[in-house]
Amino acid sequence: MNKAEFVELLKEVGDYDTKKEAEKAISAFTAAVEKALSKKQSIELVGFGKFETVLQKGKEGTVPGTNKKYKTSDKYVPKFKAGKGLKDAVAPAKKGKK
Repeated sequence: MNKAEFVELLKEVGDYDTKKEAEKAISAFTAAVEKALSKKQSIELVGFGKFETVLQKGKEGTVPGTNKKYKTSDKYVPKFKAGKGLKDAVAPAKKGKK
């Protein structure tokens, strides 16, 4: 599903009058999540899931086909953990078609 399709779905489910209102709601939600995560704050929506910022350790490795070594630095990355309500809603979809 692309953004335009998601906007249409949100318009129907959220009972918005226009696509513009639905798109504004999506933009506000994503901006709020970005702002909270950039401050290393977590967001927990009970039954839906938890957005949080976690530290990803740097890695060392070798470039395939050469002896060159590389190392990445530690960085913070966003993480989402689905809640029970969302997991339960999605579970029946495994049996059906995609």
